Amino acid sequence: MSKKQKQMVIRIVVAFIMLLLILAGEHTGWTDRIQPQMLVGLICLIPYEIIGYDILYKAARNIRNGQIFDENFLMMIATFGAFGVGEYSEAVAVMLFYQVGELFQGYAVGKSRQSISDMMDICPEYANIEEEGVLTQVDPDDVELGTVIVIMPGERIPLDGVVIEGESMIDTAALTGESVPRRVIPGDTIISGCVNGSGTLKVRTTKEFDDSTVARILELVENASAKKAPVENFITRFAKYYTPVVTIGAVILAFVPPIAGALTGVGSFGSLLGIWLYRACTFLVISCPCALVISVPLGFFGGIGAASRIGVLIKGSNYLEAVAEVDTIVFDKTGTLTKGEFKVTEVLPISMSEEKLLEVAALGEGYSTHPIAASIREAYGSALDMERVTNTEEISGHGIHTWIDGKEVYLGNAKLIESLQIPFTKSDRAGTVVYVASEGRFVGTIVIADTVKNGAKEALSAMKRVGVKKTVMLTGDRKEAAVAVAEQLGIDEVHYELLPADKVSKVEQLLETQAEKSKLAFVGDGINDAPVLTRADVGIAMGSMGSDAAIEAADIVLMDDDVRKIASVVGISRKTLGIVKQNIVFALAVKALVLLLGATGYANMWAAVFADVGVSVLAILNSMRTLRVNKK
Repeated sequence: MSKKQKQMVIRIVVAFIMLLLILAGEHTGWTDRIQPQMLVGLICLIPYEIIGYDILYKAARNIRNGQIFDENFLMMIATFGAFGVGEYSEAVAVMLFYQVGELFQGYAVGKSRQSISDMMDICPEYANIEEEGVLTQVDPDDVELGTVIVIMPGERIPLDGVVIEGESMIDTAALTGESVPRRVIPGDTIISGCVNGSGTLKVRTTKEFDDSTVARILELVENASAKKAPVENFITRFAKYYTPVVTIGAVILAFVPPIAGALTGVGSFGSLLGIWLYRACTFLVISCPCALVISVPLGFFGGIGAASRIGVLIKGSNYLEAVAEVDTIVFDKTGTLTKGEFKVTEVLPISMSEEKLLEVAALGEGYSTHPIAASIREAYGSALDMERVTNTEEISGHGIHTWIDGKEVYLGNAKLIESLQIPFTKSDRAGTVVYVASEGRFVGTIVIADTVKNGAKEALSAMKRVGVKKTVMLTGDRKEAAVAVAEQLGIDEVHYELLPADKVSKVEQLLETQAEKSKLAFVGDGINDAPVLTRADVGIAMGSMGSDAAIEAADIVLMDDDVRKIASVVGISRKTLGIVKQNIVFALAVKALVLLLGATGYANMWAAVFADVGVSVLAILNSMRTLRVNKK
């Protein structure tokens, strides 16, 4: 509990004790003996000021700034009216219980913020640079790209980089929600924000601080609250018009019936004014929209916090609401459902030796950063003399065109070889097939296999359980490899041999077939996935191994690339939206009923307090249920 909340508790306790003494005096008739009765009002002003001075200050400040109609204004006018008609203790009670509701709100907001503030603690305070054998602490923002930093045991990793010396266990829980530490050795990539274990590491930085994982995460978290869900925007607009309407309604309720009663002879204006002024004050207290304006954003904030606890960053409550309506999820294959760890499984030469075919392929792929190229170079295993390679050109979605030892070489998929009108034998092997042609002749085939990610099949099953109706896989891979993965995982629909632009077109086709209120999500990790992530209703990117472009384009980021967490996010979003809708229906129903009773004289200030503070507290407690989530 913060210092401000502790002070509020003291104020509430003091005011409550004084209110009890006043109520006891009213019950025993002691206050009736005080003359004039205005002195009782002056006594009641003491607890009223103790508990409500900040509300009065906020109301006066907002009026001065032209922002009249808010809950502070309603509380001030209602309690002033109660004092005006002699209901002193009820005026104190209204302000007291309103502050109790505010205290609950503050606690609930603090609780929901805690999940996200825990993630904000990942920001490193310094980085160690070794200079002449002495470690110097510097601001991570001042560390240049390629600098070697030293990370001592127990320190937070300040920048993304590659381990060049040392071994250790890395605690990634703050980023990924994964409690099991990860072992790192020289050559492994580590990301900022994690905590080093018992070993000392030397790391060569691969990103500056502004581009590091931790900086991107902090930016996403800080901006999340700015993107409101449609439900939140509706409540904001609703409150904007609702408050002045009920204020005008209260004025009408206070003065029109007494005037009408006086004109028709029902009673004098003075006698009727006190009755209807009391009802108008009750009406104002009841109408305060606290339960809506507090609990709705609090519910979404709690949902975002719950997701962050399992290592999932949601960039705004609008995306959290959209996920709740997702019934179709489209997946990229490589790196999303499969590990993206390609291994050469077969080398099938036609007119040269296996070693020579592998050498030609490795040289041809020498400049490529694609995982398939890396696997071919790894299978070759020897140093490459890239001076033998000239005029290399990447043909997007097809392959490579290059010159090796002065000979023209093509490496790529079947579409590439077909476009060259070179006779070749198509392979029916499961996996990615690279066809090699040299000097206009087909010289052999290299087969590269990828493996399905651990938990991918379980993830697909979990998505079905939480209400996802259709799963689709898009890949540029061959039919045989794509169908094999789809059958293994239980994918409903698969589209293969797609170019990057084809993926966007395919997603647009799927969007056209969607029901009106249904949403489509796309899950990907590569730079080629960025356009598709943007085009889908909800874009979900892999965070730890995904490209920067994919993460920037996505609406939701899985920090540890665990696709099983998608089902958890869908579950969290649907639970959150359900709770938000419960709060809206409950608050409006109770307020409508008590407003009617208050206007007709059947509800007093105490009923008004329940309709305002009671409903707010119940709605806040209901919203806090969004914080509870089972980690999967």
